[in-house]
Amino acid sequence: MSERRGCAALGVGRSSIRYRSTKPDQAPLRMRICDLAKSRVRYGYFRIYILLRREGWRVNHKRVHRLYRDEGLSLRLKRPRRHVSAAHRERQPTALQPNERWSMDFVSDALFDGRRLRALTVVDAFTREALAIEVDQGIKGEQVVAVVGRLALLREAPCAIQVDNGPEFVSKALDRWAYENGVTLDFSRPGKPTDNALVESFNGRLRDECLNANWFLSLADARSKIETWRRHYNESRPHTALGWRTPQEFALAAALQPAE
Repeated sequence: MSERRGCAALGVGRSSIRYRSTKPDQAPLRMRICDLAKSRVRYGYFRIYILLRREGWRVNHKRVHRLYRDEGLSLRLKRPRRHVSAAHRERQPTALQPNERWSMDFVSDALFDGRRLRALTVVDAFTREALAIEVDQGIKGEQVVAVVGRLALLREAPCAIQVDNGPEFVSKALDRWAYENGVTLDFSRPGKPTDNALVESFNGRLRDECLNANWFLSLADARSKIETWRRHYNESRPHTALGWRTPQEFALAAALQPAE
C-alpha cells in the first residue's frame, strides 16, 4: 500500500509522517550544566543559568531548570525551623552607599587533625563584598582591630559596624578604635543572630561552599583556600540580592553612579 492510501485510511496527514524534528542537540548544554554543578556543588539551577548566559549560551532559565532536574542535580534544602514566640527587631537603616555599614562575625571550623580554627568575616552591607576573612586558631580583640584598621586604610572607616556580643567585639581595644575613628558599633540583641542577618547569610555560604567542601591540611592551607573562595565570591559568584551581579560588578556600578 502506498503512503498516500495508508494515510488516507488512517486519517493521518502525510506531513506528520514525513516530519523530522529540528530540535537542537541538548548534549553540549547538558554537559556544561553538569560541569558547572560539579565545580560549584551548592549552586542552584538559576545561578548556573546566570553563568551560562555570561558564557554566551542562548538559553532560557526554564530549559536550564528542566535539564538540571533531569540530571538529578536538584539541591536538598534544609527546612527552616519556625518559632512562634520569636520577637521582631526594629528595622536597621539600610545602607545607601558603599562603605556606609559593615557587618562582622565569626565562623568556626577545624583542620584535618581536629585542631580548631576561627575565621573573622567582614562584609559591606551595601555592595555585599567580602572585605576580609581573617583565619587563625584564635582571634582576640587586638586582631579584630588590626583587620578593621587595615581595611579602613584601604577604604576609609565606615559609619557603623554591625556585630554581636562576643568578647572580641565588646573588647576595650575595638571600642577605643571605634571611638577614635568615629565608628558606631551596632550590637545585636543577645540570642538574636537574625539581628545581623546579612553576615549570618554570608557565613552560611562560606560554610556551604568552602568550609564543608574542603579538607584543610594546615593553617596556611586553610588561609589559602578560604582567600581563593573569597575572591571568587567577590569577582565571579552571582548574587541574588544584587540582581544576579557579582559584588564587584555592583560596587563598580555604584562607584560610577554619581558621575552619571
